[in-house]
Amino acid sequence: MPDRALIDRIAKRLLDRPQDDFDTGCHKVDGVPPLNHQKPPKPSAVLIGLVQRETGSHVLYIERSSKLRAHAGQIAFPGGKIDEEDESSTVAALREAHEEVDLHPNDVDVIGYLPNYLSGTNYLITPVVGIVRPSSEFIANPDEVASFFEVPLPHLIPDQHYSKIRFVRGDEAQRETWRIDFQDRAIWGITASMTRMFRETALVQELAEHE
Repeated sequence: MPDRALIDRIAKRLLDRPQDDFDTGCHKVDGVPPLNHQKPPKPSAVLIGLVQRETGSHVLYIERSSKLRAHAGQIAFPGGKIDEEDESSTVAALREAHEEVDLHPNDVDVIGYLPNYLSGTNYLITPVVGIVRPSSEFIANPDEVASFFEVPLPHLIPDQHYSKIRFVRGDEAQRETWRIDFQDRAIWGITASMTRMFRETALVQELAEHE
């Protein structure tokens, strides 16, 4: 069953409001600046959704459609760019999750935020953390999402479930990022780095209980 005490402990470790847009946050990819860092970063938001199941909390991930022009086929959190009509990063994250997997905003209880994350692709990302109690099954929008899956929260706690990989992109500068393996999935890049940030911020204190 879902562990309310664990959720309460996680909430206390998070920011209680999003950081301001001028706070460019942390860049987690080997200290290399964004590829197009001469331009202002593009504001965006993602939902780190803690889906409540009978077996406990699970983190929701999506696999982006191969049809997309940007980030096609990558594993990500639900989310995307903050539109002008979005009142806040929270609204943007919930809107995108609704568009991508039909997650209704009323099914999400936002419990906090992680610091802004400046990606190597020049997105300034606000990670929104929320408890998800689905009132219906998720449905992938085929224009945006190829599939979705959930990772049990305890899987994201042990350090041995994380590894580092190196890759080259665009400017040919070698970059380092995190990788998380779960079943037949490999989560890496921005999403793995934000997952690691979530782990270090909100989960690492639980490590001793799972070793």
